[in-house]
Amino acid sequence: MNLLFVCMGNICRSPTAEGVMRQRLRETGLAEVITVDSAGTHNYHPGKAPDARTQKHAALRGYDLSALRARQVVDADFEHFDLILTMDWDNQSLTESLCPSAHSKKVRRLAEFFRKHPDTVVPDPYYGGPEDFERVLDLIEDGVQGLLAHCQRRLDASGSAGSTL
Repeated sequence: MNLLFVCMGNICRSPTAEGVMRQRLRETGLAEVITVDSAGTHNYHPGKAPDARTQKHAALRGYDLSALRARQVVDADFEHFDLILTMDWDNQSLTESLCPSAHSKKVRRLAEFFRKHPDTVVPDPYYGGPEDFERVLDLIEDGVQGLLAHCQRRLDASGSAGSTL
């Protein structure tokens, strides 16, 4: 099972989601079954590490994002990934416009998996303050928990790591 998290530049929200999900997968023993990556709809920061503020706030919660590097969504992603999880409506629209119709059901918002928060998006913290980066972490942790439960149900139902998301 392969998951891709998508935001605009792949330096704040999507690498945070990738890092949080990677940690949860290690904790649950699913790191060998579910693979995770992140990408941006725009090629603003190719090869760059996540934003320093993103890394700082993630580290305060025990997530190490330092090895992650920004990249842009590519055509092969739509074939490879079972779920492509966008952070907001703009990312959703842009990702859908790039996605071949055969794979359109793979594109969903991470907010669809929130369990505690009524929000419909993970807002971009880039121009905000520390509280915005903390809010993003709160939302992503919530979404990752719901997404992990969704993935576990699918794995249990299929009896394998097949693309039955």
